[in-house]
Amino acid sequence: MEKSTEQIRPYEAVIIVHPDATLDEQKELFRKNKSTIQSFKGNIHSLDTWGKRTIANQIGKLRKALYFHTTFESQPAAIAELERTMRNNDRVLRFVHTKLDPRTPVAKHLEAFKKTLQETAQREKEREAKFQAKRAAAAAFREDRKSVV
Repeated sequence: MEKSTEQIRPYEAVIIVHPDATLDEQKELFRKNKSTIQSFKGNIHSLDTWGKRTIANQIGKLRKALYFHTTFESQPAAIAELERTMRNNDRVLRFVHTKLDPRTPVAKHLEAFKKTLQETAQREKEREAKFQAKRAAAAAFREDRKSVV
């Protein structure tokens, strides 16, 4: 018995899907992923939809896409099968699977991940508020200059 194929390991994945993918297409993708994971003695811990977001680097002519984040446990061989099926699905634009530290429970990793997401979102809000304040100050300055001239 080979140890590497029998051991159940924790993973996370981020999947970027075409923005025009229907809800049925999305559900079918994750149904297929779930059955693949279960066939390799695994189980899904979470599947979060981040919604439609701007893509950092344009893919084709697309500027937005649907983002999904999932955590699961499975045998390592499941990753190759998941990636094969996602490469064959024309609605999946990009994906990445990451092996998590097996010493840390998946729930604890997920908690830390969500905390980091909240902190990042807060920093982004602060950065946007600072940008808007700077923009308003510049507009006020231009108005003052117009009134002087």
